[in-house]
Amino acid sequence: MKRDVRILLLGEAQVGKTSLIMSLVGEEFPEEVPPRAEEITIPADVTPEKVPTHIVDSSEAEQTVEELQDEIHKANVVCVVYDVSEEATIEKIRTKWIPLVNGGTEKGPRVPIILVGNKSDLRPGSSMEAVLPIMSQFPEIETCVECSAKNLRNISELFYYAQKAVLHPTAPLYDPETKQLKPECTQALTRIFRLSDQDLDQALSDEELNAFQKSCFGHPLAPQALEDVKMVVRKNVAGGVRDDRLTLDGFLFLNTLFIQRGRHETTWTILRRFGYGDTLELSTDYLFPPLHVPPGCSTELNHFGYQFVQRVFEKHDQDHDGTLSLAELQDLFSVFPAPPWGPQFLQEVRTEAGRLSLHGYLCQWTLVTYLDVRRCLEHLGYLGYPILCKQDSQAHAITVTREKRLDQEKGQTQRNVLLCKVVGARGVGKSAFLQAFLGRGLGHQETRELHKVPAVYAINTVQVNGQEKYLIVSVGVGGILAIDPSACWAVLSQCGLGN
Repeated sequence: MKRDVRILLLGEAQVGKTSLIMSLVGEEFPEEVPPRAEEITIPADVTPEKVPTHIVDSSEAEQTVEELQDEIHKANVVCVVYDVSEEATIEKIRTKWIPLVNGGTEKGPRVPIILVGNKSDLRPGSSMEAVLPIMSQFPEIETCVECSAKNLRNISELFYYAQKAVLHPTAPLYDPETKQLKPECTQALTRIFRLSDQDLDQALSDEELNAFQKSCFGHPLAPQALEDVKMVVRKNVAGGVRDDRLTLDGFLFLNTLFIQRGRHETTWTILRRFGYGDTLELSTDYLFPPLHVPPGCSTELNHFGYQFVQRVFEKHDQDHDGTLSLAELQDLFSVFPAPPWGPQFLQEVRTEAGRLSLHGYLCQWTLVTYLDVRRCLEHLGYLGYPILCKQDSQAHAITVTREKRLDQEKGQTQRNVLLCKVVGARGVGKSAFLQAFLGRGLGHQETRELHKVPAVYAINTVQVNGQEKYLIVSVGVGGILAIDPSACWAVLSQCGLGN
């Protein structure tokens, strides 16, 4: 979300742009109005959305077209002001001001526009009948507010709507022509629904809905409010509620309804809670939280991390056989933009008849965390770790070990993950050595298949000085190296080559 908002007021001379700004600041109609107001900044603590807001006036008499264009370029939102008692100023919205604001951005993102009908004190009725066709023609128009600088009517509201257009924009979420959510929004909300569906029954129970509600908005829904929500869905969407549970279609409908009723900040609150930025992609800050790893240190999942990924495994092990089938893995990966582990990962861990066991699954997470902690943080982010575990970030799941130099000085290590490099000339059997470490002999069917694309890593658990450790064996060039001699003997023993 943007950290500040810059609002520009445009419009014909004498429509009251400057008076609106001065009435907002002074809380009374000014007796004398300058040709153009100075830029003002409203502090964050006095704005509804708690962000600093800059309000900029304009004047065709005092500014060139180039200067106006420069202000438009710097603005986050433009308020096009017209006089409700002068139809000519309404027509200029279509013919002059909107083309000036967005005339050169037919294909790119457009600056959001708020139409502001000033001087409502001079007209008994409303100008909305004349303005609605313009709003239908230009989708960048967020809303229209009728107000009076003289009577202070709706002054605060118009600047609130201008803020809202920047901080909670409609354009990325909703297509007003089709009256449907945009594909990117549907995709993001579908991921959120799947993360919230803890029992994978394709619907949200009351308990799951309230956990979601509390995570996003800080409090659960009252029982009657929950029933009212489901009633609205039942009346509008066939299959939106199944067995008294909210389905994905119902969930998407509710968000469409929020936007259509001008409550798109509700949908944005949901999206931002689950890590999405203004472009409806997971933000870099969410996926890659800060984690300092000094030289000589390594990274491991801690017990919070292992508990979380094990819960994810158990959630997707739908047949409760202790393994994940290809279909169950694909379901687990459905919250990622692409499968996070390449096909080679089945060569790197132990499998059971081609299925991924819990042991192999935990080994794979351990391997990714050790080799590329940034990628591990990203994967945990896609799985919703901060939200589901109620933590600031997924860095909470990672332990950074102490420096290897300190381990060597003390003659012992606190690390739970050790690395052993297997080196030697080509053709001496390094890849077979790795597969033997995983319990696969040369005649093993999987080994014959896997030899077509040999693995670079293999990971398994071993006993080191009476403790279970994860051991990563890596193919390199040279001789056999290990962080601890006992790790070297452990891998030889695992392969049936030790004493």
